[in-house]
Amino acid sequence: MDLFLIVLIVLSLPAFLTVKRLIKISEAENVVDWGASWLNRMDGLNRFFCHRYHGLPKEYVELPETGPAIIVANHISGLDPLMMAVICRRPVRFLVAKEEYNRFGFRWLFKAAGCIPVDRKRNPERALHEALAVLTQGEVVGIFPHGGIQWPTNLEGKIKGGAVRLAQRTKCPIYPVLFSGVRLKGFTIPALFVRSKVVSSFYSPMFCDAASYDECMEQLAQILNQNVD
Repeated sequence: MDLFLIVLIVLSLPAFLTVKRLIKISEAENVVDWGASWLNRMDGLNRFFCHRYHGLPKEYVELPETGPAIIVANHISGLDPLMMAVICRRPVRFLVAKEEYNRFGFRWLFKAAGCIPVDRKRNPERALHEALAVLTQGEVVGIFPHGGIQWPTNLEGKIKGGAVRLAQRTKCPIYPVLFSGVRLKGFTIPALFVRSKVVSSFYSPMFCDAASYDECMEQLAQILNQNVD
């Protein structure tokens, strides 16, 4: 029994050291307080993954330090939500399709991160009401106006108006971002593992309370419907 324990400890040591190193890395990379130490560590690991493996520069959207804000981006792969979280220095409440929110093994994480499920078939308005409440409380909401992953890019007129409607109701700015450089565009899980050289392009905030709905939708479409490499 003593020999067995010794062998077990020796075999477990590399794994223990790896976990210990990952914890150290996660704590060093974390820049956002998500309200729980384990979520902060996951934030740090995600930042390490996106910066080191996918080449995402350490550049951030200039969100206000406090108060409501909406961040939007084109949606070309499963890597996009991870990158959106990384370019923000505040926690982001993502709108997530209900089928993805309920995906086996992920619901606990989406719930802990404060994601908002969207039932696109039965009651999509419910998610907008929840997002409105979140913005009223001064939080940041992340939206992919195309809904699902869109590739190849031929999307004129296909973006959804939820972000603009929320911005007009709350008078908070929209911060558009365009992601490019993803190797496996159009894929969800495989895009995470194939190394990319990602670039995030930031655009000036949009203040839709001072413009019409159609004007804001057209401006948003011009940004998010661009062809990307």
